[in-house]
Amino acid sequence: MTRRLAVVGSGIAGLYAALLATDAGADVVLLTKGALDHSNTWYAQGGISAVLAEPAPGDTVAAHIADTLRAGAGRCNEAAVRLMCTEARRDIAGLQRYGVAFDAGHAGPGTAGATHDAGPALGLEAAHSAPRILHAGGDATGARVAAALIQAVLSRRDGGKLTILTHAQATALVTRDGQVAGVHYLQDGRPADLDADAVLLASGGAGQLFAQTTNPAVATADGLALAVRAGAAVADLEFFQFHPTCLVSSATAHPARLDGPLLISEAVRGEGAILLDSGGRRFMQAYHPDAELAPRDVVSRSIALHLAKLGDPNGHVYLDARGVEQAKGAGFLRQRFPTLTRKTLDAGIDWTRELVPVAPAAHYWMGGVTTDLSARTTVPGLYAAGEVACTGVQGANRLASNSLLEGLVFGRRAVEDFLEGSSAGPSAPALAPRTGERLASSAADADAHATTALSGPPKLPHDSAPLPRNASAHVAVPAGFEGAGGSGPFSREALRRLMTSHAGVLRSGQLLAEAGRTLESWAAVVRPDAVDSCADNVAQEDRNLLLAAQLLVSAALQRGESLGAHYRSDEPVETANLTSLRPKASLLHD
Repeated sequence: MTRRLAVVGSGIAGLYAALLATDAGADVVLLTKGALDHSNTWYAQGGISAVLAEPAPGDTVAAHIADTLRAGAGRCNEAAVRLMCTEARRDIAGLQRYGVAFDAGHAGPGTAGATHDAGPALGLEAAHSAPRILHAGGDATGARVAAALIQAVLSRRDGGKLTILTHAQATALVTRDGQVAGVHYLQDGRPADLDADAVLLASGGAGQLFAQTTNPAVATADGLALAVRAGAAVADLEFFQFHPTCLVSSATAHPARLDGPLLISEAVRGEGAILLDSGGRRFMQAYHPDAELAPRDVVSRSIALHLAKLGDPNGHVYLDARGVEQAKGAGFLRQRFPTLTRKTLDAGIDWTRELVPVAPAAHYWMGGVTTDLSARTTVPGLYAAGEVACTGVQGANRLASNSLLEGLVFGRRAVEDFLEGSSAGPSAPALAPRTGERLASSAADADAHATTALSGPPKLPHDSAPLPRNASAHVAVPAGFEGAGGSGPFSREALRRLMTSHAGVLRSGQLLAEAGRTLESWAAVVRPDAVDSCADNVAQEDRNLLLAAQLLVSAALQRGESLGAHYRSDEPVETANLTSLRPKASLLHD
């Protein structure tokens, strides 16, 4: 009898897994709460990291592993990192089989990094020690990859091999005898049920928790909330990465012309763009020796601190790319960053001659639903892959261009485990995602069900030197944030303002405790932990966001020291002294 896999989400992890399972003969139902192209993947400008069979000179899988572990600040599951980096080329080939065309070598002077006549162009991005980033369509990688996978999915649907349910919002997991056995969902306001032998959550992240985000409107923590209500373990929820340079659309001439959030890729700073404040002053040198090339969490905090010092915490700074065009020739920005050039022009900005208003924005959640190396959660029959999952790969601070790769590798491994029929068996133990599971040196020798044993986190250097400790001494809670933790009624906007002011780039025990009290008062009315049959899609999303906010604030309160993307301005002096010894990483050298 053919077994059914329900896949929730249509980003790279969900689409790729659905294709693999379908082609292997499984009965696959793909659910997405919007259209197929409504995903974080579609908006991803960065590429996909992989060490190919013909890598850039000097690059190795071991180097990719080391870069990832270093960025993760000691919170990575080393076995998961080794697995992802080792198997990366296999899934790059899988994408190519499904029609993804990566930018070719010798694509012209606008392509940074190494190129090869017979293979893809390989770019260099933040904290990677060698060029290993594949792009498709320059800065439109996510959209190009998603479009190819969507075309492949639609082809199989048209051939009767795959079922797609669009505008179908999963509201609860069906459980029987302690195992996930399907999904409750809403489609066009009507409740329905889907029976399945297993469910793969690939529903993305939760950027809508914050007032400024690079994520689309669908990123409302749905998968995390579904898993938590079903009893699944979660981990590392305090680690939320903020991208430092998201276009502030309200500061542009034509904000209505933008079709969604616009992230200004850090690759622009890699080409030489700098940051200026409202007075036209370059300020990053005062916060980190690498200035604009510092790790993204440092740049985000620096911007937030600088704006607070200027008395404009809700304001923005400016990205100045004019010097790049002058130094590298007319047309360089258009050729290197075609999507960014087009969209900034749509917004009324010619960035070859004008400044671009930017501010930090919620970008990627490192934490999520705890999984093992086969993407199994702590609940039998439930898998998770992509941003919703905590595989242990990302640690405390994600390495650039590893997120799409993680979704591919663990989406595939979920399908492999499902096809073996083991999803009903013992799943991942509820351990922190740094368990030391031994990984065989080759796939032929690998034991897919190796015993999991506890070990301490690897003793690795943190990838970012902290901001000067005296920097936070000048920062008070902005006047505009006072009362954000008050007892006003719940609304999504109130939640986003609260999370931004009290649990965003800059955190303290006082702010987090205030946030926790407000969230608790809202939860008494909204009941985010309850599973009900509410037919209001927006209300379902609000409950999911409120539950996610409570989990994030609780995790952030428990971690008193700064680590990776989690920054506590009230960090104890003894831990601050320890972190100050950690070396930094730059965009060009590691």
